Amino acid sequence: MSNVAKMIETIEEQMDAVTEKPEDGVNAEHLRMVEALLFAASEPLDVKALGASLPEGADVKGVLAALQAAYERRGVNLCCVAGKYQFRTASDLAFLLRKEQPEQKRLSKAAIETLAIIAYHQPVTRAEIEDIRGVALSKGTIDTLMEVGWVKIRGRKRTPGRPVTYGTTEAFLVQFGLESVGHLPGTDELKAAGFLEAMPPSGFDVPNPSDALGPDEDPYDPNEQAEPDLLTGSVNLDEA
Repeated sequence: MSNVAKMIETIEEQMDAVTEKPEDGVNAEHLRMVEALLFAASEPLDVKALGASLPEGADVKGVLAALQAAYERRGVNLCCVAGKYQFRTASDLAFLLRKEQPEQKRLSKAAIETLAIIAYHQPVTRAEIEDIRGVALSKGTIDTLMEVGWVKIRGRKRTPGRPVTYGTTEAFLVQFGLESVGHLPGTDELKAAGFLEAMPPSGFDVPNPSDALGPDEDPYDPNEQAEPDLLTGSVNLDEA
């Protein structure tokens, strides 16, 4: 066989490899490309970001589904967090990666309770948090959660004083491995984990948090000035 013939044969083999498709119909080369992108990424990537690096018309969602299936029983899994994708160590192998390190500063009980309230009741105001907890809330508690990066100001309520509303961040979803706030543990999961009694109080229900602005909520504008409370004539400086 001549050198030219060998070259043509090699090119044909490479072209066949590029267009090869596994049984599920996903382009094998696209799968390899997405796998490489996710492996090298330092942060989770969404469908749009992945699609920008693939040939036009690539079935990104199909590739991701195929990768999730392929890695389902591997040492690392492809997980969807905050609507983005990232390789993570399989949860049952996490013990292998534990190492001794200086103890990090722990959140106070008040901060943990506040975080849980914000996560499940968002959008929620400071006054609503205090009403749910039944005690006054130190401003430093919310500041701590915002410094950690798990809580943010997300809007303003259309009520006297225009108090700000709080919600969780993408970093919160990534930290706890959630695809969205709608994937927070429900009643059954909380019971199974021992956080709820087998028979909760009558009328008890787990709220349905939402990332979307509520019907009585406006987008947050840091330049907006707080309005006087029409009932008391005062301004809530902590919420301004």
